[in-house]
Amino acid sequence: MPKRNMDVRNSVISLNLHLDAHCKWCVFLDRLQGKCAIVTGAGQGLGQAYAQALATEGAMVSAVDINYEGASQVADAINRGGGKALAIHTDVSDQTSAEHMAKETFARFGKIDILVSNAAIYYGIKRTPFDEIQVEEWDRMMAVNVKGSWLCARAVFPYMKQQKSGKIVNVSSGVAFSPNAFLAHYVTSKAAVVGLTRALARELGQYGITVNAVAPGFTMTDASKQLGGDITAYVQSLSIKREQMPDDVVGTVLYLCSRESDFLTGQTIVVDGGRIFH
Repeated sequence: MPKRNMDVRNSVISLNLHLDAHCKWCVFLDRLQGKCAIVTGAGQGLGQAYAQALATEGAMVSAVDINYEGASQVADAINRGGGKALAIHTDVSDQTSAEHMAKETFARFGKIDILVSNAAIYYGIKRTPFDEIQVEEWDRMMAVNVKGSWLCARAVFPYMKQQKSGKIVNVSSGVAFSPNAFLAHYVTSKAAVVGLTRALARELGQYGITVNAVAPGFTMTDASKQLGGDITAYVQSLSIKREQMPDDVVGTVLYLCSRESDFLTGQTIVVDGGRIFH
């Protein structure tokens, strides 16, 4: 590599390591410059990591969550760092709310290029035998985790169709391929997201819209930690034998949101340190 390019690369790496010592993906700064991204469930956990990463790559971000306080904190942090972000209170399971999300984003940024459908019921779920899950709990899980992804895609579709391009990234889970016992409602919802991703990819490719999914393994977020239990055996089942962190998933999401994945659609990428080979 020529010395000048090496100096520039080292300067960028140095800058971003100063911003976040754990941010492995920051060296790709500005890959999404001028793009507009919506991230649902952006108020905490993986959604927060996705929103911050997209902003670091140059995207304008709508941080969307039913937890408006959390979404506002994420948007404020992006804006303070020199990015452009908007917080929107949204219940993804409600059609009117999902449509409002898209309208507000377009009104602020003038376009919608990316949708990361991350919102899901996960925090606080309890391991329950399938025949003891309450019907109301099952229905709510499907309404948010599956219907929510469908409604959000439906809401952004007119804008992406008009500009003849778009990236939709749905967040599934490794449990769709290696299910856990006593989480039948959650496992079923995440498997449905894979099916929805494939169905939408078939329909939307003609409009220049790609639809893919990422399926993280057991990632060390607050929601995962509240499930409790010793994960030593789980870590030993991985090819890469360490705990999975939010940063480990971010790079794949950025790839699926970038032009580098323009000819990839209908796929689900499992990011779990090599537990599931899919």
